[in-house]
Amino acid sequence: MSDALGDDLRRLLGDAAVECPVVDREWLHDGTESAAVVGAAAAVVRPADAEQVAAVVGYARAQGLPIVPRGGGTGYAAGAVPFAGSLVLSLDRLRQVRSRQPENWSLGVEAGVTTAEVRRLAREDGLCFPPDPGAAEQSQIGGNVATNAGGPHCFKYGVTGRWVTAIEAVLGSGELVRVGSGLPKDVATLDLRALLVGSEGTLGVITAVWLRLMPEPEVRLPVLAVFGSAQEGADAVALAMASGVVPSALEFLDRGAIEAARASYPGELPADAEFAVLAEADGTLAGATAEQALLADMLRPTATDLIAPPAAAAARIWAWRDGVSLGVLAHRGGKLSEDIVVPVDRLAEAVLGVRALGEEVGLETTTWGHAGDGNLHASFMFDRSDADQLARATAAAPRLFALARSLGGSISGEHGIGRFKLAAAAELPADILRLQAAIKDVFDPAGIMNPGAKIP
Repeated sequence: MSDALGDDLRRLLGDAAVECPVVDREWLHDGTESAAVVGAAAAVVRPADAEQVAAVVGYARAQGLPIVPRGGGTGYAAGAVPFAGSLVLSLDRLRQVRSRQPENWSLGVEAGVTTAEVRRLAREDGLCFPPDPGAAEQSQIGGNVATNAGGPHCFKYGVTGRWVTAIEAVLGSGELVRVGSGLPKDVATLDLRALLVGSEGTLGVITAVWLRLMPEPEVRLPVLAVFGSAQEGADAVALAMASGVVPSALEFLDRGAIEAARASYPGELPADAEFAVLAEADGTLAGATAEQALLADMLRPTATDLIAPPAAAAARIWAWRDGVSLGVLAHRGGKLSEDIVVPVDRLAEAVLGVRALGEEVGLETTTWGHAGDGNLHASFMFDRSDADQLARATAAAPRLFALARSLGGSISGEHGIGRFKLAAAAELPADILRLQAAIKDVFDPAGIMNPGAKIP
């Protein structure tokens, strides 16, 4: 079987584009590896263009082979983790710029272009691609669209899907299609583009995307406030949101996250810091300066410490914030992170609820994330060599989802469902499950596209 499969795939793509059997373990995991999630696969293919992707999907459909599309492998929901008998389809060789129109604030690129490269291309034209999901040097734009990835600056500017005007994809039927016209306004058809955004590879393989850009803000001015309790910090977030200013970002860190990232902070943080809020104003120098001052005024009354650094310090502050996840991972060597989301006015309850759950299961926990969106990265930290600790973290995840739902929230704000949360997603209302299954059947009639992910 393996020999015949490898021969068929090499005839389609050439020897260098096929690994069968799979030797390189890197293809078998994604960002969930720290929770010991590693899969298996029959083969890995690396097509060079959309036509080769279509050829692979057509072959897989004829053979009944399940396909697991793969971008940069940075996801936290195990959506790119393959399983025995599956075919990993990597988009890493699709790196062409299809269209570059700075006069129209538009950029079209293939799916394998990294997030950092998209942002660099925009910046070269004096423009900006606002979504900023983590691991920008590794994550790929196709994966960002497939998961509808978020990030800190999505508070003001929205998640990835808001900036996508058209998508080229190979559907599970084997058809190569383009949905969305790329125009700023177009309601001539059903919004098929929106169905592919966030579909996590279950409807088809995204091969190229067309993006809307915006002018780069003149300055970015951060404000960092530290509080003595999660409730005081959450109350300050509410005041900031009521101020009339729309921060470009409104982030938080609880005590555990502060301690995990303390060493990389470009300065000193109070030893007794229980909660931190990081806000940012952007725009023209005059406008952002006024907004930074107003944000500081809203955060200051209950803060134990407040810093409003100049624009030159913004990059250092955000480098520190971006390193929180790695700091948390390094604390024990393993972590299971889930991105629950709750109403903003229940943020403190969620933070304290995660802490209480950790105490119940005997594991250290921490939360950080996007305060303005109510999106928490709730993490159980453990020693990866201790099977019991890993089992306790895994068993606690459903209770974390139940906590989010009890507070009026949801089981995922930006990381998606993947395979990790499939059981929790099965608890969605029956009519939603029915509609999702019907859409899946239209786009992927043979059921070969990332089965066991996203759609129960």
